[in-house]
Amino acid sequence: MTVKRMDNVLIVVDDLEAVKAFFIELGLELEGQATVEGPSVGSLIGLGDVRATLVMLRTPDGQGIELDKFHTPNAIRFGPVDAPVNALGLRRVMFAVDGLDAVVARMLARGAELIGQMQYETSYRLAYIRGPEGIIVGLAEQLG
Repeated sequence: MTVKRMDNVLIVVDDLEAVKAFFIELGLELEGQATVEGPSVGSLIGLGDVRATLVMLRTPDGQGIELDKFHTPNAIRFGPVDAPVNALGLRRVMFAVDGLDAVVARMLARGAELIGQMQYETSYRLAYIRGPEGIIVGLAEQLG
């Protein structure tokens, strides 16, 4: 059997509402929100006494971002919130967008920080922004 598609990427957060609002403003759609708990959840993820609120967001083409806020056990912060892009581990998620300048302006107005922008030859315009809890989002606009 082979992999059929990627379903979602998990981001564990402390301020669930702020991060959820950030991704909705970016253009993802709220698919659902639920609180999960109990032995079966703990067994699946390898933790005991689990209680967490999950938010599932989807891009228009169906790709998913899952946000989890752990109530028990408490989440553990590993490294600084504003870790640079070259820190080990999953560092960013990138989205294809239309109207890069407008998207960046909208996100900056909502409190995101612009890390940088560039044009890659005649193919793409790119921007990296940092949202709540230091989450880095790449934005790519195809040219031509």
